Amino acid sequence: MKELDLEKLKYPIGKFLIPDNYSGEYLSSKIKEIETFPNRLEKEVSHLTNEQLDTPYRPDGWTVRQVIHHCAESHMNCYIRIKWALTENNPVIKAYDEVLWSELNDNLTMPIQPTLDLLKGLHFRLAYIMKNLSEADLEKTFVHPSDNFENKIKKIIGTYAWHGNHHLAHITTLKKYNNWK
Repeated sequence: MKELDLEKLKYPIGKFLIPDNYSGEYLSSKIKEIETFPNRLEKEVSHLTNEQLDTPYRPDGWTVRQVIHHCAESHMNCYIRIKWALTENNPVIKAYDEVLWSELNDNLTMPIQPTLDLLKGLHFRLAYIMKNLSEADLEKTFVHPSDNFENKIKKIIGTYAWHGNHHLAHITTLKKYNNWK
């Protein structure tokens, strides 16, 4: 790769910014981003060759294939965390090592179509549950063991909308840089 700004490659849309206000409009727009993520992702990757899928989006970064599989794994964890927060009082969730997961054989070699299909069903469920949250539900929390910090469901909506867009930008930036159609 040419001389590139590594920080810009890591965070092509910038780091997640916590909003001052979780307005209904903000939450609706983020839920829409979550709902549409699988189709936007599929549009960008379904025609890529195996060689392209196995290209890292930045030096020492994950391949496009690993990014796609990571999104499914991360967003499955999001769904489960929301369900825990809705059904338990401030549960401590189970963390996972996303780097180690990304190095497992399925993330390195598996075709992407099953994961794209999984994302469609998963994001339908995520959007469905998110659209039906009450004001009280939005305030429910879970604790991540790495920082012992309470995470509100309303923040998770913004975080995972950003997360999908963040990884989609890794792919679109790489495609643009390599002039892939």
